[in-house]
Amino acid sequence: MTANVSNVEASALAAVDEAVIARTLLELLAVPSVTGSAAESELQQVLARQLERMDLDVDLWSMNLPVLRAHPRFPGSEAPRTEAWGLVGGTQHRGDGPTLVLQGHVDVVPPGDPAQWEGDPFRPRVSKDVVHARGACDMKAGVVAILAALAAIREAGARLRGRVSAHFVVSEEDGGLGAFGTLERGHTGDACIITEPTSGALMTANAGALTFRIDVPGRAAHGSTRYAGVSAIDAYLPIHRALARLEAGRNTGADPLMSDCPIPYPLSVGTVQAGDWASSVPDLLVAEGRLGVRLGEDPAQARTELEAAVAEACADDPWLRSHPARVTWPGGQFASGRLPARHPLAALVGDAHADVTGGPRPSERGAPYGSDLRLYSGAGIPTLQYGPGDVLLAHSPQEQVRVSEVVTVTRALVLATLRTVGTE
Repeated sequence: MTANVSNVEASALAAVDEAVIARTLLELLAVPSVTGSAAESELQQVLARQLERMDLDVDLWSMNLPVLRAHPRFPGSEAPRTEAWGLVGGTQHRGDGPTLVLQGHVDVVPPGDPAQWEGDPFRPRVSKDVVHARGACDMKAGVVAILAALAAIREAGARLRGRVSAHFVVSEEDGGLGAFGTLERGHTGDACIITEPTSGALMTANAGALTFRIDVPGRAAHGSTRYAGVSAIDAYLPIHRALARLEAGRNTGADPLMSDCPIPYPLSVGTVQAGDWASSVPDLLVAEGRLGVRLGEDPAQARTELEAAVAEACADDPWLRSHPARVTWPGGQFASGRLPARHPLAALVGDAHADVTGGPRPSERGAPYGSDLRLYSGAGIPTLQYGPGDVLLAHSPQEQVRVSEVVTVTRALVLATLRTVGTE
């Protein structure tokens, strides 16, 4: 740590409790809060009680799903759900300082094939400094860092000029319903730090991601007379090749912030389903995937390009020319988002990290995935991502995080929060 900290900041840093951070992380990871599940709601209740114990003003509410889904700016969703809970905990606004939002999502993706995990994905394993479990880096470590930073500031007795508001949201993994509903309820701020895993870097921009579905028709026939039918699998192949060409074209001349990404705007087909009987020629193939959205690109333009690529592939194929594939856009629809150029939030968080680590200010980068950043920046709230963990491990059976990294981020959040909202 450098000498660039005030007495109030030093007191708050000294109050960061590493043992509580490790214990809280294990407790949250043991709740299998998969997107849309009952455990997702359960975790919101658990976190609400933690915020109440810190004497914060807590707003815990059941979201009106029909109203949100009917909103013209609804960001889309994929996981079935019957409820969604919003949770915000804030300090009282006693002075004339700004409001800083610290945001994290509580939902995690399903664990996938259990055989690929070493043990139960929701029974965290600890090996020295490393905690291994579903949601470890994406992003319960970031949620814990927010809780720990708020606790340290409270323990130090810091008198804030502004206000700190913790937003814990559901449904980030499938579109951002939780963040959308939180903003629609009127919870806002002057700046926002989202503690997604960034490996210590400052993510000041996010590419977008649009979920697409392609229905490819075939003609059914008995497998023994397959020549009398048209396999939807074979019909899909020229479309798949066209999607690969589209991805290559859309990744030329990417924004410099995305220079560290081998493919800044990936186009990925995630599921392919065809046929309903082994000895029948399949008459329908359904491919679903995600289309990366360039920084600053209108999502409508991205949709148009994919639809045009599929239409061109159909026009060049004898079968698809008269039986064209159909493109629809279900599920999550993530626009891109970014912190305004030269906004002071980046320097402020970067300096906080440098003061805690004694090293240089971290680099600014863009992320190739969608996140809640675009919803907050779209609402006029300058937002960046800074949090513990490596996103390369997220959504995988190798998902893990180092407790020491959670502690470092917590300490940087303490400084960034105090310097943003100000102290008396």
